[in-house]
Amino acid sequence: MRMLLGLSESLPSLVTAKYTAAKAAQSLTFSPTELTVVRTSTGVPFQLRYCPSLAKKPAPQKDDAPSTKKRDPFDNPTTLLIANIPIINPSHLLVLNKFPIIAEHFIIATKTNKQQTHVLEQDDLEATYACLRAWQDGEPHSKQKRLFAFFNSGQHSGASQPHRHLQFLPVESMDDGEQSSRWDLLIDLILSSDTASRLLQHPGIPFTHFATRVPAEPTGPQLLNIYNDLYESAKRSVDDFITTNPDSLVVHATGEGALPISYNLAMTTTGMAICPRKSEGSMLRRDDGTDIGFVALNGTALGGTLMVKHQEEWDVLKSQPEKLDSILEAIGIPRTGQAPLRAQV
Repeated sequence: MRMLLGLSESLPSLVTAKYTAAKAAQSLTFSPTELTVVRTSTGVPFQLRYCPSLAKKPAPQKDDAPSTKKRDPFDNPTTLLIANIPIINPSHLLVLNKFPIIAEHFIIATKTNKQQTHVLEQDDLEATYACLRAWQDGEPHSKQKRLFAFFNSGQHSGASQPHRHLQFLPVESMDDGEQSSRWDLLIDLILSSDTASRLLQHPGIPFTHFATRVPAEPTGPQLLNIYNDLYESAKRSVDDFITTNPDSLVVHATGEGALPISYNLAMTTTGMAICPRKSEGSMLRRDDGTDIGFVALNGTALGGTLMVKHQEEWDVLKSQPEKLDSILEAIGIPRTGQAPLRAQV
C-alpha cells in the first residue's frame, strides 16, 4: 500500500522548509530542553527531558470547562499548514505543532472534525503510514530518516485536542547525539522482543502493552486489522483489571461512538504498539512522602521519553531513576509479572 501524497517535494524537505519559516515568523514557539537518559530497574532506557519554559505555558482548558468555545487549531491552520493530503480529494492535513520541544514536530489531522475518542479509521492509518514511508524514503542518496508516530485517546492518555489527529516526531531530532547514546526508541525494543506470542511485549516494561510487526508493504485493510486487534487486546486488559480492581478505574461514557478506554498508540514503518491507560500521570514524591510535582505522560511514553517542567523533578529523577518505575506503573494497567501476559491476549 503506497498512498500517493502528491507533495511538490519530499516530505522531509517540505517540513523543514515550513518549520524554518514558521519559526522565523514566530508562528510557533520552540522550547529547548535539557536531556539525559535514565533507566528503569529492569534496564529499559527512557529519555528524561527538562523544559522549564513550559511551566509558564497556560494549561489547556478541559472540554467541560465553563468558557467560550476553544478554537480548533486544525480548522484553517494557515501559517502552520504543511499540506493537504492526498492531493486528490484530501482526507487529512499536515500541520506543524505550535509549541514543539522536538524540532519539526508535526501533526496529521482529519480534514473534517472527527473525534479523537472514536475508533481510528482505515484512511487515518493509511495516511499515517504513507507519511512514515515518505519520510523514510526522503531524498535520493541521502541518509535514511525515520518518524515516530503516536496517538492519544481518552481522558487518561495525555490528549489535549478533541479533533482527531496523530503526531509525528523525527527520530533524528529525538536522538540528541551523545546525550542519547544509551537510548533506543521504546517501540523498537518492544518489536525486537523474542517471543512466540502473536502479540509482542517487552518483559522489562512495567505497564501492559501489546505490539505487532507491520508487513513491509501493508494494505489498508491489514493496517486496520492490526489496529483493531491491538485495541481489542488493550480493551480486554482493562476489563480484566476492572474485574479484579472494581474501585480503581471506571470506563468512559460511550455515547455518540466514543470508546470506553483511554490508550496510546505508536507506529513506525515496522510496527504498531498500544498501551491502555488508567492515569494521565503520577505524583512524584520525596523520600519523606511529600509531593514534588505531577509528572504527566502521553503517547511519547511508547517512544521511551518523558518530560518534566520543574528543577526538583529533574534533579530527583536523575539521582533516583528507580522512581521512574512507579510513574510508569501508575499510568498503565499493571503487569502481573515480568513474563508476557499471554492470558490477556
